[in-house]
Amino acid sequence: EGEGDRALAEPESENVSYGLAEFIAAEEMGRSRGFWWAPESDRLLMARVDDTPVGRWWIADPAHPEREPQRVAYPAAGTGNAEVRLFVTGLDGLRTEVAWDRARYPYLAHVHWSAAGAPLLLVQARDQRSQLILAVDPDSGATRMVHADEDPTWLDLFPGVPCWSPSGQLVRIADEGGARVLAVGDRPLTGAQLHVRAVLDVSEHDVLISASAGAEAAGEAETGQVHVYRVNELGVERVSQEPGVHAAVRAGEVTVLVSATLNRPGSLAQVLRDGKPTRTVPSYAEDPGMSPRVTLAEGGARRVPCAVLMPRDYDGDTPLPVLMDPYGGPHGQRVLAAHNAHLTSQWFADQGFAVVVADGRGTPGRSPAWEKAVHHDFTLSLDDQVEALQDLAKRHPLDLSRVAIRGWSYGGWLAGLAVLRRPDVFHAGIAGAPVTDWALYDTHYTERYLGTPAEDPASYAKSSLVTADGLSSPAEPHRPLMIVHGLADDNVVVAHALRLSSALLAAGRPHEVLPLSGVTHITPQEQVAENLLLLQVDFLKRSLGMTTA
Repeated sequence: EGEGDRALAEPESENVSYGLAEFIAAEEMGRSRGFWWAPESDRLLMARVDDTPVGRWWIADPAHPEREPQRVAYPAAGTGNAEVRLFVTGLDGLRTEVAWDRARYPYLAHVHWSAAGAPLLLVQARDQRSQLILAVDPDSGATRMVHADEDPTWLDLFPGVPCWSPSGQLVRIADEGGARVLAVGDRPLTGAQLHVRAVLDVSEHDVLISASAGAEAAGEAETGQVHVYRVNELGVERVSQEPGVHAAVRAGEVTVLVSATLNRPGSLAQVLRDGKPTRTVPSYAEDPGMSPRVTLAEGGARRVPCAVLMPRDYDGDTPLPVLMDPYGGPHGQRVLAAHNAHLTSQWFADQGFAVVVADGRGTPGRSPAWEKAVHHDFTLSLDDQVEALQDLAKRHPLDLSRVAIRGWSYGGWLAGLAVLRRPDVFHAGIAGAPVTDWALYDTHYTERYLGTPAEDPASYAKSSLVTADGLSSPAEPHRPLMIVHGLADDNVVVAHALRLSSALLAAGRPHEVLPLSGVTHITPQEQVAENLLLLQVDFLKRSLGMTTA
């Protein structure tokens, strides 16, 4: 009742925490917590994080010089990570440390504790090319290996796994034979027809998963779709039927299926019992008041998934200036068969652009080879933007003499790369919160793709916009570039934008910088976000020679 609270563990210093996820676990591993209760609720697994080895950065608010800068622990690529240990902790506060080879496998990526078996840990090597699934003896803290994986590029992490089935079999997602499959025990239960994305629930009868079409089955008709499936030894059954993006949760015989489609705003939540709809959960979400005029397609020889959006009042005759609007990188699928995913792109289209969103190599949802193609070379993302654009222009009214690109975060990096490396294709760019020097981004993400700055300096130089020597491989002619960055960004710090601006200035390249005071990596203030869109349109029209009246 809120009385008699007592601490089971208390930090020994200001650099230590208990029961919380460290920065890279929350930001990059999909692990947002640091404690896990036993099924009987009589004890719990608790993470102890010591970020003493992590470098300290300072984030200031120049609009308020009277305030002290914020001191943050940021594990930049090639530098120290937090030390993470794990303890079985009783309600009396007594602790037993869980033992594994933390020197070789320092990353605690996933923890699972259910009534079906011993607690499971997924631990990774720092280079993420090897990992172990360990079972924990909660009485002694000893661990035993249940499964080991190795990959010459990297090993991905997936929602919902590893876990035990009710019968005590290991459930995992694995890359086998060029496909991403569901495996239960030693047996894969899916094949190349599906690209498994997450395990949603495991019952004694089946496993509920989300998946997109595998590389062999994917075609233009399947572009951007994600479905829910039931899988067991007898086969695969699709639960979601209409084309779209679907997710689900399940408890016992009841499943809640949440579905987004291109022709309906928001999401529809249905309650299924024994697989049959019984109720629809009312939605009170605001109607956006507009519907995207979007065509899902594929572009180029690599069949890059694309979305093409035209102004809603377009007559279909005159070629339009083009705005590429990608994210274009790992973990960020933008081409989706869902209405609300395209609202911002449609708003830009209504300002007089043909907007193209392309999900090139490195983006999720297609195949392991597609995602891992960018190993040691992020610039392939740009190659695919160019290929998709030029192929789509054969079938859509795109004016290739007026092409701009905008993006945020990885997409901001991609926009900056486009105008610096391919000014023959791109005539203007807007780089929002861009990573400009990959050595300034975090360990778990950056080292997975590029290695470390000390061991792989060429990969970092090729994939960065700036190096210690200035702009990285800029081409001529110079194109207009707007750089937008939140001064309070603690994920992609504003040093990225400032270093790019300094390098551009040193090279004599005019550009615009829009600093956002008090804004972090994403702009939460509604008025700021709205005005930022208007400023972007003004810049694009000025840069492409369009009327701004």
